Amino acid sequence: MPDIFFIIGSKGGVGATTLATTVATKLAKDGASTLLVDGDLSGRRAGAVLFNAIAKIDAKRSADEFAMTEVAQNLTLFEMAASIHDGFTIKPDKVERVLREVSEGTQYIVVDAAQPFAAAVRPFAVRAAQFVLVVEPSMLGVTGARVMQLELLKFGVPESRLSGAIVARDARSRVPTAEIERALKIKINGEIPANDDKRFDKAIATFADALKEGPRSSDLLVLQPSTNTPLGERRMIDRSRQAGEGASTNGTQQRAADTMTKRQRNERSALKSEIHREISRRIDFAAIGANADPLRLEQLRSEVDSTISEVIARHSDVGSAEDVARLRQDIIHECLGLGPLEDLMADPDVSEIMVNGPEKIYVERGGRIELSGMTFNDTHQLRLVIERIISPIGRHIDEAVPMVDARLPDGSRVNATIEPLSIDYPTITIRRFAKDRLTADDLIAKGSLTAEMADLLRAAVESRLNIVISGGTGSGKTTLLNVLSGYIPSAERIITIEDAAELQLHQDHVVRMETRPANVEGRGAIPIRELVRNSLRMRPDRIVVGECRGGEALDMLQAMNTGHDGSLTTVHANTPRDCLSRIETMVLMAGFEIPVRAIREQVSGAVDVIVQTSRLRDGSRKVTSVTEVVGMEGDIISTQEIIRFDQQGVDKEGKLAGHYVYTGVQPNFLRRFEEYGISFQIERLSQMQLSVAAW
Repeated sequence: MPDIFFIIGSKGGVGATTLATTVATKLAKDGASTLLVDGDLSGRRAGAVLFNAIAKIDAKRSADEFAMTEVAQNLTLFEMAASIHDGFTIKPDKVERVLREVSEGTQYIVVDAAQPFAAAVRPFAVRAAQFVLVVEPSMLGVTGARVMQLELLKFGVPESRLSGAIVARDARSRVPTAEIERALKIKINGEIPANDDKRFDKAIATFADALKEGPRSSDLLVLQPSTNTPLGERRMIDRSRQAGEGASTNGTQQRAADTMTKRQRNERSALKSEIHREISRRIDFAAIGANADPLRLEQLRSEVDSTISEVIARHSDVGSAEDVARLRQDIIHECLGLGPLEDLMADPDVSEIMVNGPEKIYVERGGRIELSGMTFNDTHQLRLVIERIISPIGRHIDEAVPMVDARLPDGSRVNATIEPLSIDYPTITIRRFAKDRLTADDLIAKGSLTAEMADLLRAAVESRLNIVISGGTGSGKTTLLNVLSGYIPSAERIITIEDAAELQLHQDHVVRMETRPANVEGRGAIPIRELVRNSLRMRPDRIVVGECRGGEALDMLQAMNTGHDGSLTTVHANTPRDCLSRIETMVLMAGFEIPVRAIREQVSGAVDVIVQTSRLRDGSRKVTSVTEVVGMEGDIISTQEIIRFDQQGVDKEGKLAGHYVYTGVQPNFLRRFEEYGISFQIERLSQMQLSVAAW
């Protein structure tokens, strides 16, 4: 199979067609047999116009459905559509046939992918070695390229096959290449000036060489139909179960379509069962266990892959190359991975996965929960996935211990339950781990806090104030804790303590500690409280506890009150005042009969700042309050709010409207900033809108 390069522009006129044409011409001039695919399905015929080949193409088209003609030595042009009618009627299986015919003797295929998500061009896409995103070097151009990049990732294109090319680079271009690479997180392999620039030919030659020397892969991609698909197939959501019988305007056609779908599902299921039987006969997965080393897992993947190929070879009709690729990927995921969860784990927009039994897998995207459409084969496969998650980290689950907390290799947090705790089916809840750690700038861009608030919290961390982040489930506490921990100086020794390790500290001197559950005999458990006590003997400069849930709050307070300033932790609570009450309750859970006033004095002396996070009704996560703990007034802990989010209804798009306000309070900890020499101007807060009345 030739190397296929997919050239994609984020919008029309960005220069993708010119780049694809000139690169294909350069490859042909270098002596390589090259096919240039005009993938514009709207019938603009740019390729035929550029090569003055409209008459030759039309003559070919009259003899065959698809037009293909040699336009230069070693260069053949394949025009997929001469009109928009052609674009609407092209069938992927026919494109697949043409691709198989031209593959013999062709070294490179360059696709000008004007509609990259269309079904008709997907036979090229599933085999593409590289996807090149054409970027206009302006703020608007980079933003458009980023949108296209995210769509490609959701489409199923792996990051390893994505690269970029900058077109029309000139002195007026404002965005440097390094900034574009940082924004898109891809390698820019070419900077192409205007075609009348004397550097143009050299730039094209350099870019063509980069493509030839770039990554290769023999694996077919499994692509998800995109909502951006302008033509061809889209994944249709079956709403008949929700709408009830009679929702179809043509019952006969609907029943025929349903029958065909059922027949195809049965055939696919039978083929998968045959493959699984053959794999089980050859490989004893139980003997391998869950702790196989990466080399052994790669060998297993190779054995599974070869077995799949052997079984498929026995069947004459197994669908298109994409169908085979999806079948192959599904089976590998089922044998060696997390089954249907693998695709969801690869989706960058999914922040949470919730499995309510084998047939109901929900996901959270953009703060909203929806049914994913994925399913497990049965309860047995679901239980197997749970075992695969927990076994490598020494956790176990059975009827005696029917729930477990764990983490995936990428750091994502997992909770699983089985019968009899979950009455109907086993459940899995996965809190996704962000691949790229968010920064304060990211939170500011998302509207989760303001630059003034970020500067205040930076100064609070650097001056070693003890900070408690309070919030409900899924409100962004751990994300904010990660951001604030980034302000800790790299020279300090940091001890992190968590139930399931998920913090991503980038400092060098970090000791990560994780709790251990009891073994099958009920022994050997090491809870957070013991780890907190042990950390005091490890010469910490900072102690970061992922979450205080019980008696460890007492040990945390004692650490804060005995010279371990600058500690950070999170607490489940809905308001700053609730947070103080929750800490008080957790201290009582330690099992000591401590007077309530003494507990409150400990809390007021230890905690300096409470940062409240909230998940709002529209799914957005925000810091809704920054509150200072100032001491005791009688038997009550005294606080003063410094900044709060003032919510003001809902905008036209259904998003909660509001803004941050400064209460006008002069924080007592400003003196601490001065003692530590921390730069912070209170005037920055004064520039924010003042609150009419502080809480």
